Amino acid sequence: MRGVGQALARIRHAGRVELFSEIWRRASSVQPAPPPALVVLVAAAGFALVTLPSIWPYTRMLVTITHEGSHAAAALLTGRRLHGIRLHSDTSGLTLSSGRPNGPGMILTLVAGYLGPALVGLAAVGLLLAGRGLALLWLVVLVLGLMLLQIRNLHGFAVVVGCVAVLIAVSWYFSAAAQSTLAYLLTWILLIAAPKPVVELIRQRRRGRERHSDADQLARLTRVPAPLWAAFFLIVNSAGLILGAGLLLPALIRLAHSAGGLVSG
Repeated sequence: MRGVGQALARIRHAGRVELFSEIWRRASSVQPAPPPALVVLVAAAGFALVTLPSIWPYTRMLVTITHEGSHAAAALLTGRRLHGIRLHSDTSGLTLSSGRPNGPGMILTLVAGYLGPALVGLAAVGLLLAGRGLALLWLVVLVLGLMLLQIRNLHGFAVVVGCVAVLIAVSWYFSAAAQSTLAYLLTWILLIAAPKPVVELIRQRRRGRERHSDADQLARLTRVPAPLWAAFFLIVNSAGLILGAGLLLPALIRLAHSAGGLVSG
């Protein structure tokens, strides 16, 4: 019986090795860029998902996941102890960490939240331009899997598991065109959506709300007024959108040239 158990263990181990080898092979492969027209359509879809009021609450959860994940990553990188992440049904979130209540580590942890979506979006642009759209999807799966270990509420757990399930299904079973489309869509959503929560924060502060926001906590730590922190977030996120769109702009230029060639022909 012991020999049978060892044989079964070797088979399971070989199966896991083969699975991870296949994932690595797919993730490390280079995918051709989608047609320029598709890039434009995906950008338009991302814009709609961010700007339509009826859809934004669902899209905003992706931004919240990135926001809280950025807090968590910054906390760990600065030596703080991470205690958990919560994602709420109203699309708000909370990341708890402990360590020095002030100083650079705490400041960077707070700053990372609102800047996270734009910075992650720019990193995604770099992967897309290198033809690594599928690698982007698997990288997101890996990050969400690590994030799942820190989720401390049922709604957050369900949301992250749902996102992981969709990404794995697309990455494993769908065509290269579908995988590339999803990678571009996620990138556009992060770039376009990054400034919007900051605008919401500014509006809420003007109404006397959100006095415990990241900007207000930073104001208490640095003595820089919260409105200036909010303005800083908005400027950086808007610059990220402009830079990201500018890096993807050649697709739009090629589309215009193609259209011009068709008209002239």
